[in-house]
Amino acid sequence: MASYHYRLVNVFTREGRILTGNPLCVFEDAIGLDDATLQALALQFNLSETTFIFPSSRASAGVRIFTPRYEMAFAGHPTLGTAHVCRALGRGGDQLTLEMPAGIIPAHAAGDCWTFKAPASSFREVAQPRAEIARMLSLEEGDLAERPLWVKAGREQLMVPLVSASAVRRALPRPLLLDAFHGEDGASMAYVFAPTDAAGELLARFFFPQGPAVLEDPATGSAAANLGGWYLAMGHRAPLQVRIAQGEQVGRPSTLQLAIDAEAGIFVSGEVIELGRGSVRL
Repeated sequence: MASYHYRLVNVFTREGRILTGNPLCVFEDAIGLDDATLQALALQFNLSETTFIFPSSRASAGVRIFTPRYEMAFAGHPTLGTAHVCRALGRGGDQLTLEMPAGIIPAHAAGDCWTFKAPASSFREVAQPRAEIARMLSLEEGDLAERPLWVKAGREQLMVPLVSASAVRRALPRPLLLDAFHGEDGASMAYVFAPTDAAGELLARFFFPQGPAVLEDPATGSAAANLGGWYLAMGHRAPLQVRIAQGEQVGRPSTLQLAIDAEAGIFVSGEVIELGRGSVRL
């Protein structure tokens, strides 16, 4: 039997509070583990994602990301949390790169605040009418702002702007209706957002299916990157900076920072805190 060491970190934590943000398990060295074992370990920990570090000849480290059910080519909070662990392991300093199926993702840190640069974004229109989107979210059509889009800045997701933070809080996806909205990879996910009363801040929620249920993510870096793509698609001027509050409805308050530079580069930032370490014997 061999021991495989892991670290538990929280990503996009709020104001230095340890038990906020989105949890992540990071295996420090996954050499020797086959795909079935990687998937089984992700199910064992049952977090939204678990990552596994491998050697890479092209980047500071290779990274594979698994949900409890499937592997992902890219995800936001696993990128930042894994970068934090790679630095601690000496696999790079405050600037490093991670090789994922989606490509080479650069990340850099200022202290424990990490930033990744998202892949270039693309978008497409939503085929379903606005009324159908509203029904899927248990909202009125008047709760929707302009304009819902499918956006991909790493992983395609449905981006739905709403007219108020109140509408964001009232959103309640209907599983059977959400299932009709498929991204290019076949997954059904929805990100809703609206301005709050605080200047430069949005309230956001991210919904995704797991079996017959719809779950809510406390902090979604890939969706924050797609929000940047949505701003670009809507013609907003860069540079632009937005603070995103997420997770309040699931008891995990989180803060994400989105920035778009003058060259339309999309950057997502957040604080990472290590919570604990352990090992498994396989």
